[in-house]
Amino acid sequence: MRIGRLRRRREIRDPQGSMSLVEHLTELRNRVGVSLLYVLAGTALAFWWYDHGLGEFIRAPYCSLPDELRYGGSEGGCELLVTDVFGGALIRLKISAIVGVVLSAPFWLFQLWRFLTPGLRRAEKRYGVAFVAGSTTLFALGAALAYASLATGLRLLLGLAGEGVLIALTAQDYIGFVISLLLAFGLSFELPLIAVALNLVGVLSHAALSGARRWIFFLTVLFAAFVTPTQDPFTMLVMAAPMIVLFELAIQMARVIDRRRAQRTAIDSFHDVDDDEPSPLEVAPSRLEDEDRSTVPR
Repeated sequence: MRIGRLRRRREIRDPQGSMSLVEHLTELRNRVGVSLLYVLAGTALAFWWYDHGLGEFIRAPYCSLPDELRYGGSEGGCELLVTDVFGGALIRLKISAIVGVVLSAPFWLFQLWRFLTPGLRRAEKRYGVAFVAGSTTLFALGAALAYASLATGLRLLLGLAGEGVLIALTAQDYIGFVISLLLAFGLSFELPLIAVALNLVGVLSHAALSGARRWIFFLTVLFAAFVTPTQDPFTMLVMAAPMIVLFELAIQMARVIDRRRAQRTAIDSFHDVDDDEPSPLEVAPSRLEDEDRSTVPR
């Protein structure tokens, strides 16, 4: 009964859904607290999962290397070195925290969405859902591509050491390398989606994107060369090629969006004209489409 009275009091006090600054801060505090609980639960699950397949999944690219590129060769297996007392615990906590954030992403993103949706319109809500779904999918695709190319990149980089060199990777270095590579690929795949979002809000037009296509592709390759932690041509091309394809798709999507926006603007421009007034027409001559000149009479 008390909860019912509080709900009725809130409805009477706030019929239009408006909130004061203190209420916004309270709502934000509650959403952040619930999100942290979800992240904590995901971290605990990942901490348990580490001994039940997660650790082997992370070490799989390293274990697929030839024996001469691993410490101990065929006799030593594919174990990584820990050089300090707290190294193993810190590595496990670091991996558990990162995996926990990823596993709980749908839940804390839902809390963020619940905090933002009261101030959004219906069209903005649709765009928001599409943006969150698209960004999550692109990040997952980038991370999956990085994981698939990880073994080849390691083989190329470690093979450059040549003969007479003993390779012994520490767990800190290997885990840091894997995490940085996954984040670099995942975040770089978000850039074309940002271009589409800027086009949706009217900041970046299709004409600007299309005119700068060559510069975009060149800067994409340059960006991949600087962002990839391996700094080798193979990993750079693996990142740059899909990004170029995604940027081209973003340019084509911007073309469709601008065309629909122009059609809506042309239709809305007739609404302010009175019934007794003629419709505004374009009196300037337009350029004819290119035709076969042989059919045009002279």
